[in-house]
Amino acid sequence: MNLFAEIRALVISALDDMVAKGELPQGLDFTAVAVEPPRDAAHGDMATNAAMVLAKPAGQQPRQIAEGLAGRLMADPRVAGADVAGPGFLNLRLDAAVWHSLTRAVLLAGKEYGRASIGQKQKVNVEFVSANPTGPMHVGHVRGAVVGDALANLLAFAGWDVTREYYINDGGAQVDVLARSAYERYREALGLEPEIREGLYPGDYLIPVGEALKAKYGDSLLDKGEQYWLAEVRDFATEQMMAMIREDLAALGVRMDLYSSEKALYGTGQIEAAIQRLRDMDLIYEGVLEPPKGQLPEDWEPREQTLFRSTAHGDDVDRPVKKSDGSWTYFAPDIAYHYDKVSRGYDQLIDIFGADHGGYVKRMKAAVSALSGGKVPLDIKLIQLVKLFKGGQPFKMSKRAGTFVTLREVVEQAGADVTRFMMLTRKNDVALDFDFDKVLEQSKDNPVFYVQYANARINSVLRKAREAGWIVEDATLSGVDLSGLTHPAELALIAKMAEWPRLVEIAAKGNEPHRVAFYLYELASDLHSLWNRGNDELSLRFVQDSESASLPKIALARATGVVISAGLAILGVTPVEEMR
Repeated sequence: MNLFAEIRALVISALDDMVAKGELPQGLDFTAVAVEPPRDAAHGDMATNAAMVLAKPAGQQPRQIAEGLAGRLMADPRVAGADVAGPGFLNLRLDAAVWHSLTRAVLLAGKEYGRASIGQKQKVNVEFVSANPTGPMHVGHVRGAVVGDALANLLAFAGWDVTREYYINDGGAQVDVLARSAYERYREALGLEPEIREGLYPGDYLIPVGEALKAKYGDSLLDKGEQYWLAEVRDFATEQMMAMIREDLAALGVRMDLYSSEKALYGTGQIEAAIQRLRDMDLIYEGVLEPPKGQLPEDWEPREQTLFRSTAHGDDVDRPVKKSDGSWTYFAPDIAYHYDKVSRGYDQLIDIFGADHGGYVKRMKAAVSALSGGKVPLDIKLIQLVKLFKGGQPFKMSKRAGTFVTLREVVEQAGADVTRFMMLTRKNDVALDFDFDKVLEQSKDNPVFYVQYANARINSVLRKAREAGWIVEDATLSGVDLSGLTHPAELALIAKMAEWPRLVEIAAKGNEPHRVAFYLYELASDLHSLWNRGNDELSLRFVQDSESASLPKIALARATGVVISAGLAILGVTPVEEMR
């Protein structure tokens, strides 16, 4: 039940009637007509901009349209009031029976309440994490993993067919560095002093890899030239690192549907095929790029390269795909990888990248636009940095120095649920501070505690009711007479629940899972507000002296819990039933 969609349909029907009666001209486009919560709750339950967006194309004053619309809406029993405000906004007040019906609908729908079909089963690929397989995941990867996984949950809830994909960056020079670093740990396992020279990965996480190499190869690789062992050690170490990364992701509650390898693109003709596809469209040419803007580097010299005409698809400059020495640039395999995703039949692609990939956005969008003929949109979400604090002091990290804070350490100290929720308390393109002390404190300032506490309070109500011998299953509560729920605080809580289906659609359309976390905090705030009012007004307490007086209020509490649980499921967070 999407109440906002229902009332919008009512508004559109009234507008159609005004057109039929000649009060509005034919041919008006109602696409921009919206029904949404008012900015100020004192103004009503819902507001529509219909008169404002139709005034100019209709050639009429907004208030004239709004007044005609108000009269028609008032004829519907669901509408208790329709007031024209300002230049022509129309504020609506709904009959209390509407809110009672919605509470009943939530209880009947259960976890399906708010589920949408706007995705229409379109196939969407969400690529996220895609960390280099050179070590365990660190806190810099956590936020991208959470955002990507929550977004995938959200899109699935809104009707998309979602694939979670991890792109293994195992085709570059960094995996050779990994192999050399692991080889030194192999030497260490054999009793020799490792030579962790500058440029290698010094972290202790490679010690078990060295032991595993010893177990597999004995001393057969010792004192041999790199050409004899580099490829084998590289593959072995990469597999070991990917196993570690999978375990890290599992600790955070993230499971991928598909892992794709960059290395698999080389020597298979896939890169060549993708570039040829662009060449066939006259988008590949031999040319010389303009020098970089600003100060000219001393070592810059004009040289002919193989270029992708990305400016034809919205980029600022054309991009090299092959170097002057004939080797592929880093961009070329990325083109091939996205061409593969397009070829697999996805209707939409989403990439979750770190903030340092900002320069990659336009070129990658240009490539996908060209390869798909403009039919497959690519949305790239950039994830800003997470700053860790503990005891008021910032945590520092350096992947090469081996002193970084790992994902596993964050999860072990804060817990997967707390970590996931907190990573979604800011929009992805805003930096986030993660203070271990604050994320675990029990206060209103801690969003995850505040939401979980609301759910725990609801469960405490249900426990008390069961102890009293009352039947408080959803099927029973949905049949209770709810007409006694009349207090503004009770109706405000129901009104907030009514926003959930609309919120799901807005968040899914914008690929913005953080909106779910924001909404849950607001819903929890309304629940706590009503709870606290009960301390002074006994009639507002969820558990009353009698079963008949209690069950409507318990139904309200339980419905709120249904919505909280649904929202937390999208975030990948387990609802807490009891605070300890």
